[in-house]
Amino acid sequence: MSRNSFSLAVMPGEGIGVEVMDAALTVLDAVERRHGIGFHRQHVPGGAHHYRETGVALEEAGFVAAERADAILFGAMGWPDIRYPDGTEIAPQLDLRFRMGLYAGVRPIRAIPGVPTALAAPQAKHIDFVVLRESTEGMFASRGKGVIENDAVARDTMVITRDVTERLSRFAFRLAERRAARRGRKGTVTIVDKANVFRSFAFMRKVFYEVAAEFPDVDARHHYIDAMALDLVRRPWDFDVLPMENLFGDIISDLGGGLIGGMGFAPSADIGDAHALFQPSHGTAPDIAGRGIANPTGMILSLAMALDWLGERHGSEACSVAAQEIEQAVDHAFGSGQVRSFDIGGRDGTKAVAEAVIAGLGRVPERRAAE
Repeated sequence: MSRNSFSLAVMPGEGIGVEVMDAALTVLDAVERRHGIGFHRQHVPGGAHHYRETGVALEEAGFVAAERADAILFGAMGWPDIRYPDGTEIAPQLDLRFRMGLYAGVRPIRAIPGVPTALAAPQAKHIDFVVLRESTEGMFASRGKGVIENDAVARDTMVITRDVTERLSRFAFRLAERRAARRGRKGTVTIVDKANVFRSFAFMRKVFYEVAAEFPDVDARHHYIDAMALDLVRRPWDFDVLPMENLFGDIISDLGGGLIGGMGFAPSADIGDAHALFQPSHGTAPDIAGRGIANPTGMILSLAMALDWLGERHGSEACSVAAQEIEQAVDHAFGSGQVRSFDIGGRDGTKAVAEAVIAGLGRVPERRAAE
């Protein structure tokens, strides 16, 4: 394939996953026309309803398609009343993370112009940090392996390895370098842990600081998880890149989404050394599925992350420019007051948000304080 031709494994899933994926793909259609980029899209079924119908949440052919694709676009999968026999959730996204080694869960938290923030402080408009969730070990290493002893005691074991911690730390420092170059100020990486209580976290912090020595131009710091939860409410604008264990990252990501208007505005990526998956941070939202009111912004910004990753990985300037245009179009759509989604009290549905973003492609966003 040429540097501007790529293959995508498209996994809409179920619930609002299908709706926000459709919206993002219309944005991708516009990007293809504007920049001459070609995307071969392979639809991959999966999810809780697929499990109920077939007995398999994601077919082996789906995994193969994901591994062969240049990138994976993922909507949302899972349904409250469809579970595995042990009571756990149907979550093929977790299977993909483990199977494909997607250890870096990248969760940008950025205030968008025109979108109400949870904090009234004027500094809230400057919220712009990244939760970097380790996605293949930590407490999630016990998925499917926990033990219940005589219906009296349940045990799950956390796993922290040097190999993954080194890779996550290097990813964090390189990300901070890229952000510093874009923002014109020194980057900071703050590891979030509970090293004062658990040996595994003390080990994780030790390895983190060993890697930090390789990046003298980036500030390296540490923060306890409980203090971080407090400070993300008190002063979230002070943070940059925040690597942390899997479960901690799962929780803090939602806190971050709440700060910037809700999970509908929170994109994410799961990135490994060879593969990457891009999805909004929200779930399938059965309560609003099928009504056409889901906010597709998180999925659209996840698409922008995919384009940015493809641009960097394959040297595609067109992808990199398109990624920036999508982010700017989102800022323009909301910052100009052109669109206001249902989740922030507006009346613009899924399709209207996508159309507003498409209309704003190539326009300079109106930078104003998030209201």
